[in-house]
Amino acid sequence: MNSRTPDLLLVGGGLANSLIAWRLTQRRPDVRVTILEAGERLGGNHTWSFHEDDLSAQQRAWMAPFLVHRWPGQHIRFPNCRRDFSEPYLSITSDRLHDVMVAAGRFELKSGVRAVELAADAVTTDSGERLAAGAVLDGRGPGPSDGLVLGFQKFVGREVRLAEPHGLTVPTIMDATVDQHDGYRFVYLLPFTDDTVLIEDTRYSDGGALDPAELHAAIDRYATARGWTVIDTLRGEDGVLPILMACDLERFWPADDPVARSGLRAGLFQPTTGYSLPQAVALADAIADHWPMNGVQLARFTREFTREFWQRTRFYRLLNRMLFRVGRPEHRYRVLETFYSLSEPLITNFYATKLTLRQKLRILVGKPLPILDALPMVRERRFLEREAQKGSDQRSTTPR
Repeated sequence: MNSRTPDLLLVGGGLANSLIAWRLTQRRPDVRVTILEAGERLGGNHTWSFHEDDLSAQQRAWMAPFLVHRWPGQHIRFPNCRRDFSEPYLSITSDRLHDVMVAAGRFELKSGVRAVELAADAVTTDSGERLAAGAVLDGRGPGPSDGLVLGFQKFVGREVRLAEPHGLTVPTIMDATVDQHDGYRFVYLLPFTDDTVLIEDTRYSDGGALDPAELHAAIDRYATARGWTVIDTLRGEDGVLPILMACDLERFWPADDPVARSGLRAGLFQPTTGYSLPQAVALADAIADHWPMNGVQLARFTREFTREFWQRTRFYRLLNRMLFRVGRPEHRYRVLETFYSLSEPLITNFYATKLTLRQKLRILVGKPLPILDALPMVRERRFLEREAQKGSDQRSTTPR
């Protein structure tokens, strides 16, 4: 290593790695950090949201420069349940993330550079260049899913300008009064100004195939049904997020893997909602608290961080197994409708992964699912084995 070698080389300039770079250089200005990003800008094209209680007051303070909006509450709509919640809701965008990060000037950004081979202390790029570092961290988004059983949250969103004010004062985090197909479907609304709103059509589906044209058409129909006239589309985004039903850490992330991971690459997201910002913030804090580390130490640290998070959130995987494997896909909305009729403190703790034992029992008692069908979902290891066998049987019967 020399004076130009970074102490930390972050591969991928998404949310998780950007926040690690921000927090680490904020807490330790002497640390040299480089981000390699295959695209031209940090963050891609995304909106990340969170509930205020998902973060501590200290975390909200250091995240404040990235915020684009804070609303005083949120709303949900189901056929038989419409409620307002008092917990504030906040959002950041990839544009704000990039602008704030670059303006701070606390790290080196190498954009348009794609990594093809990673080691604990070096990265080889697609041009053949080898970049050395004190530690390497892989945050390139979802990777191989060996050892995971997944459902999928698919979405297409458009931020639009309307001819007249939309009348929304807080986000609608779920409008499930829409037609149900392709699993559980809802529309998500973020009102940024009086006449601009982000409209996202979202599906909780068994398969990950995304049909953007179909979802864009669904957005158009939804806007028309609300009496809104779209005069301009300001930006669009889409994605397929994993919903975790079961996991085997040894298969997903072998203990001898020498490369650290972050974000979706590390399996760090709320298992049921797919929200990843709170976990990205927590990992950034943890790395800053325990720095310095070399590459191998950082790999062990981030793997243990994931192990502890997965252990703490195993109840959510049970809920996901019930949601995706019990009952008919088009009736999934009934499970969510029942859930959103529960107390606001329970729902707040659910999002923040802070459920008490009593609250967990209350959720299970209230689920409108056949008990006998739900029992096989309880033991995660057995479920993993059955899913693996099912996959093996399907492969053996596929014509070649």
